[in-house]
Amino acid sequence: MIISECTWFQVEERLKSEDRAAVPLGSTEQHAQLSLSTDSILAQRIANDAAGPLGIPVFPVVPYGITPIFLGYPGTISVRVSTYVALLRDILDSLYSQGFRRIAFVNAHGGNQPAASLAVEWMAEHRDASVKMHNWWIAPKTLAKCHEFDAVASHASWSENFPWTRLPTEVLPTQRKPMVDVPALFAKSPAEARKYLGDGVFGGPYQMPDDVMEAVWEVAVQETREFLMGPWH
Repeated sequence: MIISECTWFQVEERLKSEDRAAVPLGSTEQHAQLSLSTDSILAQRIANDAAGPLGIPVFPVVPYGITPIFLGYPGTISVRVSTYVALLRDILDSLYSQGFRRIAFVNAHGGNQPAASLAVEWMAEHRDASVKMHNWWIAPKTLAKCHEFDAVASHASWSENFPWTRLPTEVLPTQRKPMVDVPALFAKSPAEARKYLGDGVFGGPYQMPDDVMEAVWEVAVQETREFLMGPWH
């Protein structure tokens, strides 16, 4: 049940038998030759694909996240931690007021981890509700599937290069990029980070055959669906 394709009448009817909701969390940031909206595209799509058979309402993706390290790349938007947490709190409060009691953040961006801390804090104030967070790209089964094809599945590399995140205008390199020192990267200023990182890929292959990507996506969708099914606390 995709909220952008529903009326409020339909949501009200669904709430009579379903108190779960999925809120995708994305980001607008550099992804080398891939779309700047890669994280948002992936969060929305995996939530839609996973929740569809379950009839769980899936809300529109939150398209901005916490990504200050990439501000040296035009098109990147980063919000303050306080801004991000305040926005998600308002979303949770809105859903709760309407009767949703089990809310899943389906996340596609590493910088959005403050959402998990917010969930714990918010649940302490709403004892009859449950909020949990799923980082789909590093979930155990999905990550294991990626590692079947390559040991490195990094930011903006092949592991995010799906038909729905790549751009027809871009020609991707065929070589493998050496992995950068990630802790050193995050210690740099945005300008220094861009100089160090170059095109934006952390490391590894830039692309894989589509049948590989389909295999990864199939596992990711199933694992996300299992997350949405429970357990809930």
